[in-house]
Amino acid sequence: MQLAIYQVDAFTDRLFAGNPAAVCPLEAWLPDAAMQAIAAENNLSETAFFVPRGEDYDLRWFTPTLETDLCGHATQASGFVVMNRLAPQKSAVRFHTRSGALTVTRQGDMFAIDLPAQPPTPCAMPAKTIAALGPKPTQILGAAKYLAVYESAAEVAALAPDTAALTDIDRDGVIVTAPGPTGEKHACDFVSRYFAPHAGIPEDPVTGSAHCTLVPYWAKRLGKTKLHARQISRRGGELFCELRGDRVVVAGRAALYLEGKIYV
Repeated sequence: MQLAIYQVDAFTDRLFAGNPAAVCPLEAWLPDAAMQAIAAENNLSETAFFVPRGEDYDLRWFTPTLETDLCGHATQASGFVVMNRLAPQKSAVRFHTRSGALTVTRQGDMFAIDLPAQPPTPCAMPAKTIAALGPKPTQILGAAKYLAVYESAAEVAALAPDTAALTDIDRDGVIVTAPGPTGEKHACDFVSRYFAPHAGIPEDPVTGSAHCTLVPYWAKRLGKTKLHARQISRRGGELFCELRGDRVVVAGRAALYLEGKIYV
């Protein structure tokens, strides 16, 4: 069997940056084991598979080791593929997922995803998880993921956590964040990084789903609903976010890296 495959660098305006996602459009679902094997072979943080559902699509995401409930960058990449390759007449695409209906909308040269907000609340973090991060955060909160807050972007950039010690974490990974730098080329409202070794992703380059928690936190702290964010992983990414009630809209650019076929 031959299947189409695309690889898209999400949340960036250039190749070799942002978060690479594989996208596999299907006519019908493959066995779960086959999709997991393809994701493992791709060895990217996420591989997205979708099948038609009327004018919409059903969408699923796989890391190299497991199926996930929510993935922002692979959803953006899937919308990019539909609107640039499969149905270029569309300006919006709705995907049905484990996390409900998610819509990707073309906004000029950007693609925006409508995601569920996951506001964090103060919580305790196991001592071994704090130790694995290295420097102690000033605040710890949690939703689906832990959120560890630091005082500066430089602190977040310098973190070198013990990812092996984070593999048995009791939430969906750890987001680390701090206020963004000001008055310079890379100024923004806040920065972040995200570690998810439990899902086979030691550090995710750019994480749409993390912003479901980051945006409500920073919107409340900064007193505004529109936010400019940067994820300062090695590859790096840029996101333009808005809190709309119980939803978070995350927009960014994307770049097509690969288009081809796989044989299974």
